[in-house]
Amino acid sequence: MNKQQDYQVRRSQRAKRARIVVTADRVEVVVPLRMPEKQIQQFMRAKQDWIESAKNKVQLHVDNITSFAPQSYQQDAMIPYQGEQYKLDIKASAEKKITITFDRSFTAFVPENDIKTLTAMELSTQIRLALIIWMGQAAVKQAVQTTDKYAPLYQLVSRSITIKTQKSRWGSCGIHNDINLNWLLILAPAEVFEYV
Repeated sequence: MNKQQDYQVRRSQRAKRARIVVTADRVEVVVPLRMPEKQIQQFMRAKQDWIESAKNKVQLHVDNITSFAPQSYQQDAMIPYQGEQYKLDIKASAEKKITITFDRSFTAFVPENDIKTLTAMELSTQIRLALIIWMGQAAVKQAVQTTDKYAPLYQLVSRSITIKTQKSRWGSCGIHNDINLNWLLILAPAEVFEYV
């Protein structure tokens, strides 16, 4: 970490020129192996306004993501799904694990024993994890429907569809027609899901 400026320098054999990477927790400059330190400092000074702008955009993005999901998964929490917000209803159940259903609102069927023994925070975490699993399954169903709809139009057949947690991509398609999608797409409107 550079002490005068708040950035890390990473030297790379593959880098042809200097570039800056701004994330929520750091600023990194990737430079060719032989780039002199003085030239790096000049480059960073010249890009200072751009760096500040990028840091602000990243922070805004982080704030938006944080405010999008509920702080706690409790009764009547609003859950994002397909571009809308839906209420969460929590009901005691004889089941051994939490199950989620959706019909114009989310219902979390929680084992009675969990309701009695877990703290509010532990219960919230368990419901959140169950919702993530449910959302991943919903994303698979929607991906299959969307692929079935568009594959004939483009004369393509997907070999596999995989739903993942990805930090920087919404989706990708490999050379063998393997489709990878970010499960967070299920939170977006259906048109956005189809577009990706």
